Amino acid sequence: MMPDSPPPSASATTHDTRRPFVVITGLSGAGRATALKALDDLGYVAVDNVPLPLLDDLMRSTGGEAGGKAQPLALGIDTRTFGFDARELATRIRELRGNPGLAARLLFLEADTETLQRRYTESRRPHPLAPDRPVVDGISEERRQIGWMCDVADLSIDTSSLSPHRLKQILVGHFGLGRRVGTRISVMSFSFRRGLPREADLVFDARFLKNPHYDPVLKPLTGRDPAVAAFIATDPDYRPFVNGLKGLIGPLLPRFDAEGKSHLTIAIGCTGGKHRSVALAEELADWLRIAGRSVTLSHRDVGAAGEAGGAG
Repeated sequence: MMPDSPPPSASATTHDTRRPFVVITGLSGAGRATALKALDDLGYVAVDNVPLPLLDDLMRSTGGEAGGKAQPLALGIDTRTFGFDARELATRIRELRGNPGLAARLLFLEADTETLQRRYTESRRPHPLAPDRPVVDGISEERRQIGWMCDVADLSIDTSSLSPHRLKQILVGHFGLGRRVGTRISVMSFSFRRGLPREADLVFDARFLKNPHYDPVLKPLTGRDPAVAAFIATDPDYRPFVNGLKGLIGPLLPRFDAEGKSHLTIAIGCTGGKHRSVALAEELADWLRIAGRSVTLSHRDVGAAGEAGGAG
């Protein structure tokens, strides 16, 4: 493959005829309600806190027995659900995965302790496992009870640094309904100063490139501005780096397609997440779209870069 050639297009359209069924669990405060709402917006029947013994009744009631089409189903269940048992849930998921008519997947949501504490403080709600004790006690107990489930989940998402909008983008990539043409791709820019994006599958570092931050005319702009993109492109290593990225990513995409990977997140970082990573992410996303790929583009730290005073 030549470096400037487009990536292989996702020519094969796949259509899974199985009934989509997503079980959402994880740590309290990690975003289960947000995830359920996102799947509801996608067309799932979203139901929260259904005890496992009632699961068969729920599936039958939405299963199209009267000749209609079985509805995609999203079920929220965690330690707050009546009679919750993590081992029983894991066993049931394994059984559901063996159903040839069901595309059953387990989604596990988590976040770091500091983020969970802050969310509980902001909501002024006690932790369900420690109603009369500090929130951190409940978080620790819940990790002990169900933290291991991230290893048996089909997808585990750390929501610590995710906005509700970004979480929805990720869920659309993994659980979108209808015909799918290849792997859905998210391209994002970010600031290394603010930490690695935990949802990223591939991470690339653009901090070695010429930095517009030190040009007083370009500093207030972002990598979406043509003047900034043109400045970065004057770096003699810019084009070889971009071509190298394309040469690396291009051959991987048909392999991801063949393996059935639903979603891929490519993250490009620089110091402040405002200039170099943004320009690179824009070019990479355009290149993928030209090939007919389904691409979402986001710039995680563009709004925060100036506030932090970090170099772009």
